[in-house]
Amino acid sequence: MDDQPSAVPARTIWLMAATAGIVVANNYYNQPLLNDLAGTFAVTDDAASWISSLTQTGYALGLLLILPLGDQVDRRKLISVMLVLSAAMLLLFSQARNFPLLLAAGFSIGLTSIVPQILPPIVSQIVPPSSAPQAVGHVMGGLLLGIVLSRFVGGWLGALIGWRLVFALAALVMLALMVVLRRALPALKPAHGGSYLSLLSSLPKLLHRYARLRSLSLAAALQFGAFSLFWSTLTFHLAAMPGHYSSKMAGSFALVGAIGVIGAMSAARITKRFSLRTVLVLSGALMAAAFPLFAAAHESLFWMVPAVVILDLGMQMSHVSSMANILVLDRDAASRLNTVYMVTRFAGGALGTVIGGLAWAHGGWLAVCAAGGLLCLVALVVNGRTGVAPAAGGN
Repeated sequence: MDDQPSAVPARTIWLMAATAGIVVANNYYNQPLLNDLAGTFAVTDDAASWISSLTQTGYALGLLLILPLGDQVDRRKLISVMLVLSAAMLLLFSQARNFPLLLAAGFSIGLTSIVPQILPPIVSQIVPPSSAPQAVGHVMGGLLLGIVLSRFVGGWLGALIGWRLVFALAALVMLALMVVLRRALPALKPAHGGSYLSLLSSLPKLLHRYARLRSLSLAAALQFGAFSLFWSTLTFHLAAMPGHYSSKMAGSFALVGAIGVIGAMSAARITKRFSLRTVLVLSGALMAAAFPLFAAAHESLFWMVPAVVILDLGMQMSHVSSMANILVLDRDAASRLNTVYMVTRFAGGALGTVIGGLAWAHGGWLAVCAAGGLLCLVALVVNGRTGVAPAAGGN
């Protein structure tokens, strides 16, 4: 690899981008299938929403407890182990015969599907410094596309072959990726010589030090909560509409969200021309505007398509802009800064899924839209203050 520093990384970057999208999809296959899962296990819609919530909670804990190990162990070995564990949990989910086991498997899928967040430091290590931003952008693009397409694949494939086979096939894909990546990636020496406890103990210190990290992470949690709230209840709303739409329709709306990837790829260029606060306010306003349109789609699908487009566009623009600004706060602690940001963000997503389930159970679709809109408005206020306070707390 060292003999061909430009050719080999070029192939590897695309492989890693595909890997990011394929692995992150494990966390989202269940969302368009929640109505089917509720029927299989004879549980309420509210109970079924816990599948998605626990998957996201597991992912957040994986980011907190496992992701920092990327600074301490060979990342190639870490990726191999996580892909094997992820395959095992996906297979367990596909074979679950009772609801508690299904919930445990969903949580474990999230816990073990953190490989996409291990990849960016590898990218920056195996390409020339001048190529690193573009290479990391490709990986992020693959991740975002995976989030979008996973709901489409889950919805349509689930309708064709059943949800159990969807997760069984995903398990086989994880094993195939492990073999391919094991051959494609070089052995990577750890960057941190301290202990595992020292890695974890530095996380709250970073959160205390950087005011911008706190504000951007809080806003991201609120926005991802609204985002997850919508997607985890959409399948219930579509099934309850006069047309009684299936999981395939939920998957089709997820495909519409591919525009969000375009927005994410454009965000870097936008931030060069405008301030961070301007970009965050614009993207947050787009998300907030989506929920009144969702409410208008109470009995008709007419407003659903533009609402999904602007929700995903605003979500991804805000996410990419926030992450880019957080990682430069302290380049020596970039991995741990990413851990703090992503853990907070996905904890918000898990909470948003719970709120969505409760809102649906007690107030239906309009309550879901009201809750999502409120979360977006609070995030908009938080982001509106970003850039006013200094980046580092107290300085």
